[in-house]
Amino acid sequence: KKLKAVIYGAGNIGRGFIAQLLYKSGYETVFLDIDSNTIDRINKDKSYPICIVSDDGIEKTYVKNVRAVNSNDTESAVKEIYSADIMATSVGAGVLKYIAQTVAMAIEKRIKDNLLPLNIMLCENLNYADKIFKQLLFKYLSEDAIKVFDKNVGLIEASIGRMVPVFEKSGAENPLTVYVEPFDILHLDKDGFVGEIPQIKNVVTYSPFKYFMQRKLFIHNMCHAFCAYLGAVKGYNYISEAISDSDIKYLVSMAGTSAAQAITLDNKEDLVLLLHFLYKLLYRFNNRNLKDTVARVGKDPLRKLNADDRLIGAYKLCKKHGVNTVYIIISIAAALHFKDIKDSKWQQIQSELESRGISYTLYTICGSVIEQNDIKLIIEYYNLIKCGDFKKVINLSEKILGESIKNY
Repeated sequence: KKLKAVIYGAGNIGRGFIAQLLYKSGYETVFLDIDSNTIDRINKDKSYPICIVSDDGIEKTYVKNVRAVNSNDTESAVKEIYSADIMATSVGAGVLKYIAQTVAMAIEKRIKDNLLPLNIMLCENLNYADKIFKQLLFKYLSEDAIKVFDKNVGLIEASIGRMVPVFEKSGAENPLTVYVEPFDILHLDKDGFVGEIPQIKNVVTYSPFKYFMQRKLFIHNMCHAFCAYLGAVKGYNYISEAISDSDIKYLVSMAGTSAAQAITLDNKEDLVLLLHFLYKLLYRFNNRNLKDTVARVGKDPLRKLNADDRLIGAYKLCKKHGVNTVYIIISIAAALHFKDIKDSKWQQIQSELESRGISYTLYTICGSVIEQNDIKLIIEYYNLIKCGDFKKVINLSEKILGESIKNY
C-alpha cells in the first residue's frame, strides 16, 4: 500500500523539515494551505529544493512525491485527511483554531467508517498542543465521536529543534526553496500515538515527553532569544555574530546551564546529556551561512516573556528546584531592551516601562511570578545593559553567584 501523509501548512517548517522526513520514509505528502502561489508551484513541479546550510557551504537536495490542496476547499481538504495514513500540523499556534473544524469533519467521517486510527503530529511551538487542539476539535465533534476519540485519534506533541530562518532569495530562485541547518531530528511524544507507531526516519519517540518540551523551551528557545536580545544591544545583525562575542556566549551558556540543572532535577535525567545538548546548540548558533537574524529570533518579546514561556518559565523552574536564577534574570532584563518596530503592542509596553517602571511592566506581562528581590536585580541589570557594559553585567553575576555558593 502506498503511504500518504497530510501536512496542514506548507510553510518553512512543514516544507523544510516534516515533509523531508516523510519523503525519506516513503510517503506521498499532501500539503493543505491557503497560499495559491505555493499550491500551484508544488502541483506544477511535484518537488521543491531544500538547501542544507553549514559553514562548509550549501548542499541542495529535493523533496519529491508532493502535491498540494487549497484548504479553503473544505470538501477536498476533508477528503485528503480522511484517506491519510498520518497527519501533521505546522500552521502556527494561533492558527490551530481555524483548521480544527476541517480536521474534525474528517475525523468524524473516519470514525463513522471505522477506519484505522489517525495520528496527528502537532509540529507547533506550543506547550500542551495536544490538550489545546483536542479542546478545539471537541467543539465540532458529535457526542458519539467524542466518546471514542481517544481510541481513534492520536494527538502527538513535537519538539521542533531544526532552525529554519527566513532566507532572502534571488528573483531567479525557486520561491519554494527552504534553507535549513543540518540538524534534522524530530522528537515526538511516544504516549500520544494510538496504535502502531509509524516508522519515520530521524524521528525519536520519548516518554514522558515533558523532558523534551522543557529542553526545547527552556534551553533551545531561551538561549536563542537571550542571544538575540544581547546581540541587539551590541548592534549585531545575525545570531552567528552575537554568539561569537565572548561576553554574550558566556552569559547565554551560563543561563543554559542553569536551565539544564533545573530540568535535570525536574525529570531525574542526566545533567551531562543536557549539557552536551546545550554546547552543541551553541555550536549550531554559530552557523554563519544560515544568516539567522537577531530580529527574527528576538521578535514577539511579549509572548516570550509570558509566565509559562521560555524566559519566565525557565526562571520559575529554577526557583522550584533552588537553582540560581541570576543568568535567567539577565535574559529577562535584556528582553525588556529589545526594539521591534513592527510590534505596536510591544512598543506601547516599552513606552509604559519608561514612564511607570520595570516592576509595573513585568506585573502587566507575567503577573506576580517574579520575586521582589529579583525584580530589583532585573532593574539593576537593565540599567547596566542599557549602558552596554557587559563586563559589569558579568562581574555582578559572578559576585552574586559567589555569595550564593558561600551561603550554600
